[in-house]
Amino acid sequence: MLLSTRRDADAARRFFHRALSTLKATPSEVVTDAAAVYPGVLGELIPQAWHHVEQYANNPIEADHSRLKHRLRSMRGLRTDKTAQVIIAGHAFMQNLRRGHYELAVDARPTTRAAAAFTELAHTI
Repeated sequence: MLLSTRRDADAARRFFHRALSTLKATPSEVVTDAAAVYPGVLGELIPQAWHHVEQYANNPIEADHSRLKHRLRSMRGLRTDKTAQVIIAGHAFMQNLRRGHYELAVDARPTTRAAAAFTELAHTI
């Protein structure tokens, strides 16, 4: 996740460059909203990828953020980009932990996986 005060070509280029550097393979499809800067940047960085911008294609991604939005509502937003980056990274880590993307608490039920993973980490340290 990259936070920026602007949605210009430089910010989009930084975001996609950082996102692509974490992947092992080049994506064949990229789903974004219809911001005007994305086609040019995607054409420059990954010209073979299909840029999917249909109206409802982004819904699963937005729905994935609903827990984060719910959490931020009670905090009344975030004051700085650094705070937002830390909160979002922590939230993403917890979400990935609950979904079993790490080799932690693999035997635990999904509802108790986060607590079991932290217990496992504490015993390891």
